[in-house]
Amino acid sequence: MKQNTNKTVLILGANSDVAKQCIIQYVEKGFSVIAASRNINSLNDFIGSNNLDRSKVSVLYFDAADFDSHHQFYSSLSVQPHIVVYSAGFLVDNQKALADFKGARQMMEVNYMGGVSILSIIAMDKSNTNLERIIGLSSLSGVRGRKSNFVYGSTKAAFTQFLAGLRQELASRKIIVNALVIGYIRTKINEGLELNEFLIMEPDYVAKFIVNAGNSFTIVPNFKWKIIYHILRLLPESLAAKLP
Repeated sequence: MKQNTNKTVLILGANSDVAKQCIIQYVEKGFSVIAASRNINSLNDFIGSNNLDRSKVSVLYFDAADFDSHHQFYSSLSVQPHIVVYSAGFLVDNQKALADFKGARQMMEVNYMGGVSILSIIAMDKSNTNLERIIGLSSLSGVRGRKSNFVYGSTKAAFTQFLAGLRQELASRKIIVNALVIGYIRTKINEGLELNEFLIMEPDYVAKFIVNAGNSFTIVPNFKWKIIYHILRLLPESLAAKLP
């Protein structure tokens, strides 16, 4: 349902499958969207193919790992955002990341360091009286270290902890910070992985939890993943070590 709003959402890493669905859903609610990504051609194609109102969606170039460009990127925005969504993500197979630090470093830069860089710039701009909410996309992979993906998981664990501290930092300014702790999604980043079909969520389903985020810090879409989330948190180390 469309709402009457003049509010703007900045989506960083907007070329992900979930972020693209967020664009659609935010526009449907009456928001203006600034979609920022390295792949602006793909975003423009997506906007055109979905017949989105070009007056409500603008596309900007943003590189999460180009930290030196972040101040300029933010200062060049035509409007100060009310909501910021950080959805940039990168995944390399765990064994490849262990064998070649280049892949591990890229995950750290995109999944964690890029978020810390740009979100700190945005959060510390006290002249932006529009800012109401910051949402970061994290992962259940960051809840407990597991043999199969602990390098990637470590970047998501670090990002979640950053968001938790940022929430406390911004509480006095009435700015809400949410962490979406997400399980398996049918997206291009997971193509080729052997995932349990029973647990896979669709991008538009996950996007609804982002667009309709409430006051809680941790948001875990889907009751199945909520159960898994709590089990992972409480599982004794002797049992956690037996996980794949």
